[in-house]
Amino acid sequence: MAVKLRLRRMGKKKQPIYKVVAADERSPRDGKFIEALGLYNPITDPATVEIKEERVLYWLGVGAQPTTTVKGLLSRKGILYKRELLKSGLAEEEVNIKIDEWLKQQEAKLSLQADKKAKVKAEKKETVEEKTIEEIVPEVEGAASEEVTEEEKAE
Repeated sequence: MAVKLRLRRMGKKKQPIYKVVAADERSPRDGKFIEALGLYNPITDPATVEIKEERVLYWLGVGAQPTTTVKGLLSRKGILYKRELLKSGLAEEEVNIKIDEWLKQQEAKLSLQADKKAKVKAEKKETVEEKTIEEIVPEVEGAASEEVTEEEKAE
């Protein structure tokens, strides 16, 4: 029996919430599963990810394969990095210290990305506000008169 770590869709229409589950790869997406390992809510900003780290490490240790999306979630939470550090033979304390440093770096990167997005959004808003109604109205009227003249030319 091959076990996959994958997402199970829940929630309402247009408002998905996913459970991270360990399931037999032959079972349907929303069907029978072995164990629920966490929750993923992509609707919130930023997306909410709650995962039972110890259980995920157990399932990865016994050969379960994560899907691409779950692998991304696990790497974002630092679980895959922790697994690699544990495999390399480091002590638990050293692993926890490295994981904490890594998570701080990831948070810093995410905050920089959020700042850039906010800055770009503000710049776009400013460029739209720069054009006043007086500037927009003649453009629209000019475009309308051009359409009429083209129709008249076609006749």
